[in-house]
This record gives sequence, structure tokens and C-alpha cells, in this order.
Amino acid sequence: MFTGLVECVGTVVRTGARLEIRAPEIAGELTHGQSVSVNGACLTVVSCAGAQFAVETMGETLSRTNLGTLAPGRRVNLERAMRFDSRLDGHLVAGHVDATGRVDSLEEGTFGYKVWVACEEEWTDLIVPKGSVCLNGVSLTVIDALRGRFSTGLIPTTRERTTFSDIREGDVVNIETDMVGKYIARLVRAFDAPERDERKSVTWDKLLKYGWGSEGACGNDG
Repeated sequence: MFTGLVECVGTVVRTGARLEIRAPEIAGELTHGQSVSVNGACLTVVSCAGAQFAVETMGETLSRTNLGTLAPGRRVNLERAMRFDSRLDGHLVAGHVDATGRVDSLEEGTFGYKVWVACEEEWTDLIVPKGSVCLNGVSLTVIDALRGRFSTGLIPTTRERTTFSDIREGDVVNIETDMVGKYIARLVRAFDAPERDERKSVTWDKLLKYGWGSEGACGNDG
């Protein structure tokens, strides 16, 4: 579990199923088996040596995230797993990337940038204005939420401390939508599904059949 607050930016040394990253700020504190967020994807540390550490990735991870497009020299956002005895300053991030999106446009304002990201509608349906979204491992607040497109803001501090310092139109970003919203949406879909087992559903007719709602059913004599 993570917070979406990037600890440092690392540099890719080797790509592929075994991803090696140079990160002097945190490499010395990592141990085998720990979790680390790399551009928002939760990966397991398999080795540490000096200022570098290595993680292993599966085909699913490489195809579902932008990690499969990395090349040596590219920078990545890094965050170690959160501690439950400290403040949660970002939002709850699982490190399970839902999908990738593409930076549609960048609008420079008087204080930072407004970033528009395009992605499949099934994911924008889970994004709400003023809600939270995680892009490349960074916890951000949603500004606009449209079908197939949403926007968020980047303040100067966020740009300086993450790989968003060199963000460009057309860049592919990892997206993790708010986990609470995903569970609620799944429950709603399950309840509304026409093929659900009617025997397990609750209706007003069934309540009446078993005495609920009839006179005296609640022990109230008037």
C-alpha cells in the first residue's frame, strides 16, 4: 500500500523482466522482498547493491503499464510502502495500475499546469471531479472528469520532485483510479446485473410475503 507521494526519482539502468534502477536516496534502505512503487506499479525488490536495486516484472505488468516502454536512462517515480504509524498525506494507492492513458494537452497557467489525459471510458467512469487519481505513482486531485478524458493539476513542487518535470503531450502515463470508487462500482454492477440470482435478492414483495411491512409486523400496535 502506498500514498502517492513520490520519495525520489530513480534512473533505469536495465530493462526487461528484471528491471534495475539506480536510486541512491532509498536503495540502501531497501531489503529483499519489500514492495516499492515504480511509476505507480507495486513491484517486489529482489536484490540491492549499493545505490541500485532490482525488481522483477511479469508480462501482465509490462503490457498493462508504461514500464514496458522504458529504456536505460529514463527516470521513474519511486515510493516505498507506506507506514501505518505515520500521516496519510496523499490517498490510499494499491500500486495496481488499472490502465494507461495518454497526455492529451498541457495548459500552462499562472501557477503550474493543467494536464488533460485521455483514456478508455470504463476508467473515466470511475473518476470524479475533486476526487483522487494516481498518475505514474503521483497522488493528484481531479479537476475535470469527462467521458474518455479527465484533467488534473501539477503545481511547481510536484513537477520539481517527480518525472512530471519533463512531461510532454503524447506521453503515456499509468493510471490507478480511487480504490474505494472501484469497489462501490463493482457492487452496484453486481446488484444491477440481470443474471444475478433472484433468490438472493431482496424485493418489497418478498418482505411482504414473510410478514415485513404487514400490520403488526414491527410490534407497533398503533
